Amino acid sequence: MAHHPNLDPELAAALGQAVLPAFDLSTLSPEDLPGVRAQMNAVLAAAPPTDPRVTIEDRHVPGPDGGPDVRLRVYRPAGETRDLPCLYWIHGGGMIIGMPEADDTKMTELVLQAGCAVVSVDYRLAPEHPHPAPVEDCYAGLVWTAKNATELGIHADRIAVGGASAGGGLAAATVLLARDRGGPAIAFQLLVYPMLDDRNITPSSHEFTDAVIWNRAANLFGWKALLGDAAGTEEVSPYAAPARATDLSGLPPAYINVGELEVFRDECIDYAHRLIRAGVSTELHLYPGAFHGFDTLVPQATISRRSAAELAAALRRALAR
Repeated sequence: MAHHPNLDPELAAALGQAVLPAFDLSTLSPEDLPGVRAQMNAVLAAAPPTDPRVTIEDRHVPGPDGGPDVRLRVYRPAGETRDLPCLYWIHGGGMIIGMPEADDTKMTELVLQAGCAVVSVDYRLAPEHPHPAPVEDCYAGLVWTAKNATELGIHADRIAVGGASAGGGLAAATVLLARDRGGPAIAFQLLVYPMLDDRNITPSSHEFTDAVIWNRAANLFGWKALLGDAAGTEEVSPYAAPARATDLSGLPPAYINVGELEVFRDECIDYAHRLIRAGVSTELHLYPGAFHGFDTLVPQATISRRSAAELAAALRRALAR
């Protein structure tokens, strides 16, 4: 694959060293998913231990009505007994793959850098569990987290909701549900290159038919897995695709970042502008020369380290009292 002429030089150099996953998300079929998930699990099982300064605990809590229990992965500074602000985190994976363990390193860093606890939700994946199962799992876990704040050692009034990629879209949708269902109260939304719009009609959604990690074909596949034949039609709920929401007023302050060279670029920028016009305080970062997931795939690059530092600083500011 030829590199885009705007690609950041450090990211380009890393691509030449084959740092990317062996499987190609853009050519997936439903039959491929079990094998891809098993491969991801094997990689995670071989990963080095996380930082001992952060403890990690799994809990199983009640899920949505009629649904199974939801697993929550709780991260806290080791030995910390004070109540802390909390980031409720939703992992990425195009709605079809992923698990909280994939973000262990990133969540550990955020705990240490932002001075918070993290609760990460293991939601059901499509296509086996289409909408609304994923977002309802995320919302149920959030409700339990807020109700059990004292037990978790967190401040119930200082909870941010965040996620990356598909998790960023689910985070935006979970925040919409919290507003429309009367709670829990959310202090901040942290949307990392979020997957927001099933219609795939923006210029960037058409531009990146060839992309480093998540191209137009992969995006169409992910939305089809979540929504079936409804994808791209007027039947889609804003709780599935938050870009569909007609009213963004009354939402918590937002931080949105996105790469210049990715399918999600324009829908993220559009969503940020609409939040601002709705009176929501919003910080938007467009990272030049960056592809989808650049900060995770090439964390040592200067632009990735800058992105991580700016994200942690924004979270720290939002949750400070």
